[in-house]
Amino acid sequence: MKQLGKNFFTGRPTPQIARDLLGKRLCYRDVKGQLSGLIVETEAYCGIGDVASHAYGNRRTAYTASLFQEPGTLYLYQIRGWICCDIVTQPVGEPQSVLLRAIQPLTGQEVMATHRHRTGVAMVNGPAKLMQALGIFDRQLDGTVMTQSTIWIDDEHSQQPRQIIWTKRVGTTPQGPHAAEKWRFLVAGNPYVSGMRKRDANWQTLGWR
Repeated sequence: MKQLGKNFFTGRPTPQIARDLLGKRLCYRDVKGQLSGLIVETEAYCGIGDVASHAYGNRRTAYTASLFQEPGTLYLYQIRGWICCDIVTQPVGEPQSVLLRAIQPLTGQEVMATHRHRTGVAMVNGPAKLMQALGIFDRQLDGTVMTQSTIWIDDEHSQQPRQIIWTKRVGTTPQGPHAAEKWRFLVAGNPYVSGMRKRDANWQTLGWR
């Protein structure tokens, strides 16, 4: 299996990378086997000039150090006791990243359901839910590079969205630099997108070509 590497990130703005990650296959391997799903929702965070970024104002601490590493590095952080995962997108020292917000499960759904104590859409339709479903409950993988990690992206098997929608990011600061940017990207009609209304979901195509 060919894994997504540095070439995917080189020379491209972070919002474009966030959009192009839609339909890629996110994989995670643990003692229970391999879990995977198609990425259906992402958000771009554009570093020191973006008020919603953890690196806004060039804040650099031991906690956020992974954001300043090479593209493809994983930045895992905790919100309200749960883990979320970003992928660093720019060269060393430029702390920009993409948040993985939701996937459409492909393999390992029974294991995901065990981790989440639920099935269906609510199992993975949010960034913390996604990490819980994979069985990631701590920051142990923070700072690892995807090509050398138990989390990676398959660069051979993907789906093409019929339509991509971009909106404002969820729960970000309402004011400040780039606060109102439409840097949340989602597969239109995919029921696993966070906050997707039932009437807007397409259960026949799931939003794919």
